[in-house]
Amino acid sequence: MAACVLCRRVPRLCCLRGLRKDFTHAHHSCVKQVDETDDQEGKTGVLQQQKASLHEGYRLSYNPSSYHSVQKSATSRSRTDHDEDECPSTLVPSFWQQSNRYSVSCSRHLSSSKNTLLDLAFNKSPTPEMPSVPLNHGKPIPPDVSVDTRAFHKCRPGYVSITLDLTQRPHPIEWEEAKTLLQKVAVLKGSMKPSDVSHFLVELSRFHADKVSLVRSDQRFSMLLRYSVEHLCHFTPLQLLEVLKAFVWLDMPSSHTVLGLYETELSHRADQMSLHQLLLAADLWRCIGRQVPQFLKHVYNSVRLYHGQMEIPELVQLLYIMGEGRQCPTDLIRPIEKLLMLHLHQLYPEEVGAVCLALFKSQTSISEGSVTGLVDKAHSFVEEMSDFAMVNVLKLLRFSFLYHRAWLEAMAREVPQRAHRMGVKGLMHVALACSAHHYRNDKILTPIAERVPSLVSHCRSKDASKLLWAFGRLGFLPVESPSFYSSLTETLRERKIEFHRYPEHLLTGLLGLAFVSLFPEDLIALALSPEFVNLALKSTHFELKKDLFTLDGAVALELPQWRGPRLSPELREEVAEMLWSFVQSDVCQKPEVQEAESALQDLLGGKKFVCKRMILPHTRSIDLEVHLDSTGQPIPVNPAFITAAVSPEDSSSKFASHQGWERMNVGATITDELVAQLINAKNTAEASTTSPTIKATSLQRVQPDESESLFDGGLFLTSDITEALTRPSRLPSAPQDSKGTVKLAIQVSTRNHYCTHSQQLMGLHAMKRRQLKLAGYKVVELSYQNWFPLLRKSRTEKLAYLHCIVYDNL
Repeated sequence: MAACVLCRRVPRLCCLRGLRKDFTHAHHSCVKQVDETDDQEGKTGVLQQQKASLHEGYRLSYNPSSYHSVQKSATSRSRTDHDEDECPSTLVPSFWQQSNRYSVSCSRHLSSSKNTLLDLAFNKSPTPEMPSVPLNHGKPIPPDVSVDTRAFHKCRPGYVSITLDLTQRPHPIEWEEAKTLLQKVAVLKGSMKPSDVSHFLVELSRFHADKVSLVRSDQRFSMLLRYSVEHLCHFTPLQLLEVLKAFVWLDMPSSHTVLGLYETELSHRADQMSLHQLLLAADLWRCIGRQVPQFLKHVYNSVRLYHGQMEIPELVQLLYIMGEGRQCPTDLIRPIEKLLMLHLHQLYPEEVGAVCLALFKSQTSISEGSVTGLVDKAHSFVEEMSDFAMVNVLKLLRFSFLYHRAWLEAMAREVPQRAHRMGVKGLMHVALACSAHHYRNDKILTPIAERVPSLVSHCRSKDASKLLWAFGRLGFLPVESPSFYSSLTETLRERKIEFHRYPEHLLTGLLGLAFVSLFPEDLIALALSPEFVNLALKSTHFELKKDLFTLDGAVALELPQWRGPRLSPELREEVAEMLWSFVQSDVCQKPEVQEAESALQDLLGGKKFVCKRMILPHTRSIDLEVHLDSTGQPIPVNPAFITAAVSPEDSSSKFASHQGWERMNVGATITDELVAQLINAKNTAEASTTSPTIKATSLQRVQPDESESLFDGGLFLTSDITEALTRPSRLPSAPQDSKGTVKLAIQVSTRNHYCTHSQQLMGLHAMKRRQLKLAGYKVVELSYQNWFPLLRKSRTEKLAYLHCIVYDNL
């Protein structure tokens, strides 16, 4: 009889597809926690997930070595609804599944082979415990504001059949009723049918939310899970969905091994399910908080068959699922974009916000026209949008690098009205969007700066560091809001433990502070310590060498009294060579830079007088270096063209040449009469016979808006005019060294160096100019408003402009 029963049950092992594979890894299963969790106040929050996991015998362990190498997870990583950025997560301490705290007697109705497989899942031997270190010094970050990340589901009745309303929990049952159900499970055991198993799970899921751990910790519930796995392939699609709903209400840990089996089964059933069933199943996985890439792949394949049946609820929900899954298949982007534009005019404010967030999270690039259409639609009812939806539009703009002036101007009206009720994460994203678009508007920044100090207890290290970075980049000085910078700096100190998980956050915050000349020495000592440097260099998701190098270089110049740790000379040299290699292949090849270098060489007398190099390598950009002596004559500075036997001190005389442009070392003062000739000359013959009259008149400074019309008259450069162009009108007043040498750092600026529609330099460039002055250089700018139009002009006009820039501005 026993043999006969075994024969009947062996074929049913096919129900357990993927079981061995799942359980092979279960013994040493680690799950990456959410990297950059954002604004999630619902049931899938990380803290609640950890709490639920602990009830099931899961333990959060702190393992510093896990930061140094990529840990492969047997189960998918859990994420929250509002997890964001940018996008791969950094490594965090792992969840280690421990052995079950309770034992379950094996039912005689289970075959020995099944029992062996199931015992692997439910009675694993304990894994070694890791020393536990509480995150954030044991002080969890409390929520600041309540955010409904699924508010768009309330826009239309059509969402009811494809989503689960987390606010509509089933009518609760009492503990006595739950105990009765569990007792029935113990009595029926292996005689339960699939319908019985699903019924018991559904009924038990109605137990009080705050006491559901009592059910999950009961031995008989574990037995019920065993039988749910046994009957898995016999569930109907509707029963599978009902069981998944039950798991949501039971607050099942997203890393529970049984869930992997359900994902496998649903993946095999995907081609048998309707579009609504597929979307509902995907939403249930989202509510559980489990990433299910295998199942979603089947969903996306099936969606192609239902493309013509998709209305607005199906489309928006599909995009939402793609955003939470962090992927949109390439071949689905264009069809979805077409559907989105077809229905765009019918979308409600919260739906537009949901679509923008989904495109941002899934890193899906749609056409510029489509992004503009979405933002135009959002702009048409911006006053009706929730703060959450408004911030999501800003996220999409940041990802798309689309400058939408009307929307940003609307933010200058909306943010001051909303800032007092917004949470720190939303404010951080507003500031990041402004920073990404180089958009400095104090109507936006000031309300944020005033609001943030009251929210610092809710700040993660990420929030603090990115706020500091955004405000520092936009040149928002400490004097404009002293409490803003001091409170966030203190937050970085309080959240030091998080830097072990996210070393990039400390560097981001410190660079933001350095942009506005703030240097908290205790945090700098931590960032440049050998232990932290080693940790940062081992980061697999971010290249942090350049950030370390920039911070180290800034400290060297701005903290001359610094006696703390510094980067090793070898690392500094390595990064400097890496940066120089890049700028040689990129910045140095730009036409505006090459033309400036060539024209300066002609103006000053040869290649040896102009050196294109990174004067301050840590600022990641180049300058055209020029040295002038006390009389204003150029001094050779380019080592590639200076003979080793000649010292720089006397090279100005020994390198004189009488050929070509090198005759320009003798010259006459530029006068208004000569400038008038350059501007109004009618023909070259008239110009060539004109002799410059030396008059002690001043030369008017060129304003940016005059650059297009200043040199409209063409003129051949004659020897007389050459001489007139090269004599400085007065001796230099710029800083000089002990030998009277004036060192110029000539910069070819671009629009990217400045805030939009402003003369405010962006953070790194403002810091560079400040530090060049500290290093003894006079900064001379070839502004893009003047220099770029001149690229289309004659050589004479360029030389005249450069002469004014080099000499008259000293």
